[in-house]
Amino acid sequence: MTQFRAALVQMRSARAVEPNIAAAEALIREAAGKGAQYVQTPENTNIMEPDAEKLFGALVPESEDPTLARLRAVAAELGIFLHIGSLAIRETATKAANRAFLIAPDGAVVARYDKIHLFDVNLANGESYLESERVRPGAEAVTYDLPFGRLGFAVCYDMRFPQLFRALSQQGGAEILTAPAAFTKTTGEAHWHVLLRARAIENGAFVLAAAQGGTHETGRQTFGHSIVIDPWGRVIAEAGTEPCVITADIDTAEVALVRGRIPALKHDRPFAPPTLAASFRGAAE
Repeated sequence: MTQFRAALVQMRSARAVEPNIAAAEALIREAAGKGAQYVQTPENTNIMEPDAEKLFGALVPESEDPTLARLRAVAAELGIFLHIGSLAIRETATKAANRAFLIAPDGAVVARYDKIHLFDVNLANGESYLESERVRPGAEAVTYDLPFGRLGFAVCYDMRFPQLFRALSQQGGAEILTAPAAFTKTTGEAHWHVLLRARAIENGAFVLAAAQGGTHETGRQTFGHSIVIDPWGRVIAEAGTEPCVITADIDTAEVALVRGRIPALKHDRPFAPPTLAASFRGAAE
């Protein structure tokens, strides 16, 4: 089986967990009602809280997490593969994991991925994000065999690191690459489409990225534009900025066709690190 319907859930997560569980569940049910067999939610599905004390006051270990428990039950009820783009999961009193989960149609968690690359950035417009102050980075790339293709995991800022997507596709055999996100409006307007289309083109793979979108309670603006891109780099479904569900009918057989046309994954060659050649200083003496 290579054909399936994918749905991306676009959210505007709040500063408290319970409203986000309700919002996610409603949109997931909408997606299943539209025939989706695979549903993806965005990064930070369970909470977007900038205050560290309030954030860690709301977080719990994975075994106690109410969002994960509720969405496992929803996936089992609906009989879908549910990819939670990420949840903030308490690891210690001061560190969380930014963790993606894949839930099978029986409600079992069959894959986990901890975001590897953390967003430590000071933007020109004054926005500052220091994810590493709160999050313990992951250290392992992850794939999983769905009935209709092999899924490769990434989260948000990971999309700026093509080597991860190359490894997922080349060594991991991924045909469907993912990048659920909470991209800022500033960086999204400049880079969202070009980065994700590039990851699809470089690897001849589908890219699915559910996103946070709009103006949040804190005033933070996320870009939205949840997107599905085919292995040739074409956008086949895209949202705006409001919470919603988008769907796309996917046939992973297209991956082999595109990789056959441009077999770049087979053409990597080893090379030595760069050396500095002598500079040209002007006219010959």
